[in-house]
Amino acid sequence: MTTGSPPPGPARPYKPLTRVRQIAMILVFDLGGPLLLYTLLRSGGMSTVAALILSGIPPALGIVIGAVVDRRLDIIGVVVLAGLVVGTVAGLVSDNARLYLVEGAVPSLVFALACLGSLRSSKPLIYRFAVELLGPDTPKGRQVVGAWQYPGFRRAFSVITVAWGVAYLIEVAARLVVVETTSTEIALLFSKLIPYAFAFALSGWTLSYGEHEKKKAERLAAAAEDPGTPSAVAADAER
Repeated sequence: MTTGSPPPGPARPYKPLTRVRQIAMILVFDLGGPLLLYTLLRSGGMSTVAALILSGIPPALGIVIGAVVDRRLDIIGVVVLAGLVVGTVAGLVSDNARLYLVEGAVPSLVFALACLGSLRSSKPLIYRFAVELLGPDTPKGRQVVGAWQYPGFRRAFSVITVAWGVAYLIEVAARLVVVETTSTEIALLFSKLIPYAFAFALSGWTLSYGEHEKKKAERLAAAAEDPGTPSAVAADAER
């Protein structure tokens, strides 16, 4: 991302050491590195736009390192790198710090539109992310792929995808307001933190909603087996 962090998707089930590496990468390349570099460059007398452009180097470096380590460059990394290029060109051509900061919202906007647009496809984007991150050949991945046959499961992922898409549109709007109404330093800090705040909140809601839908599906399954029980009556009311 030009001035912010990439919109994080649903969390991958990392092993402990891999999770520590991912957190360290975020802290160093997405948060601490850009802010520290911008501060040092500005204190050294560099212009605001030039300092912002150069502060995009750590996130780009982090994406490259992650791609080398994981031996793959995912779609979010591609979008972020494209945003870096667009922001750099916009900053150099316009010499406008606010325009450069606004360009930082491009990856979040693309992600939001991709979520909402995917609802017209055979499978929503968050479902595709879930299968990719779990691994289609793993037990969990096969379980998710197999559950796609159930209407309630498909509906749940559609709801989750809508929630992520709308939330990131709100995040983009919040970025624009902050860029237009605050200082460059505050806008830069905000653009670094807000994607993770949204991602953590959405991930928590997604887990809670998923657990609710799972329990609902279990009640419906029990009701189908024994339709005369009180729990079956309650489950039928939820249909």
